[in-house]
Amino acid sequence: MTDLTHAHAVSLATVPNLRDLGGWATADGCRVRSGLVFRSTELHRLAGDDLTKFDALGITAVFDLRTVAERSAAPDPDLPGVAEVPLDVLADSSTAMPARLNEVVADPAAVAEASEVLGGGKAAELMEGTYRQIVSLPSAHAAYHRLFTALAEPAQPGAALFHCTTGKDRTGWAAATFLTVLGVGRDEVFDDYLLTNDELIPALHPVFAAFQAAGGDPDVLKPVLGVQRNYLEGAFEEMTAQFGDIEGYFRDGLGLDPAVPEQLRKRYLDQ
Repeated sequence: MTDLTHAHAVSLATVPNLRDLGGWATADGCRVRSGLVFRSTELHRLAGDDLTKFDALGITAVFDLRTVAERSAAPDPDLPGVAEVPLDVLADSSTAMPARLNEVVADPAAVAEASEVLGGGKAAELMEGTYRQIVSLPSAHAAYHRLFTALAEPAQPGAALFHCTTGKDRTGWAAATFLTVLGVGRDEVFDDYLLTNDELIPALHPVFAAFQAAGGDPDVLKPVLGVQRNYLEGAFEEMTAQFGDIEGYFRDGLGLDPAVPEQLRKRYLDQ
């Protein structure tokens, strides 16, 4: 059904960075069920044979974590039998880098400005700040509340997928907290997170090439279009400082019913 590279990755040319969050082992010997929750980039290029392959995944709900502007610029396709759920994680932020990626890389005339804004290590600082926002923004709390409420619903038919634009930051935090609440160890959570550098960066070669052709240094884009361990570490640090642990984040940050973590474990773990 799927072409697996990193055991979790699903190879679709039109949807890079698509992977199954199943298969990871938990600290107490369980395993996350495969074929139930997927993560990816935006879906607007999904076409041809990839549509058939995507349909075979059995996805019936797509949770779109992008801003209104991002969704308007590149709307997901209308997929038969698939419910589209918009969840704007960064609605309360005007500075978060993931929501401005298209501005940064799409206009060659802006290359000089982007190089100035992002060079000298500033891109990594901006990205880490964004991850801390994702943990604390009210709009992020509301979005992830709806996501995890839906995922915990026992009657939810079929599989679910969540995505943002590049499937690495807003999506990365959703995946990291999902795996963490299920009991997957921190090392494995980071393994999933860092797979983005293998699954996404090769697909973005045209973006790097266009940026370079316009006079930019492609190395400036790497901290923005890839992921770094310190980004996710910063998010977990923010979570711990504000809410203590993953249970506190779900309860006090996201405002979820205390039963939700156990409902998620019951639904997504093989004992």
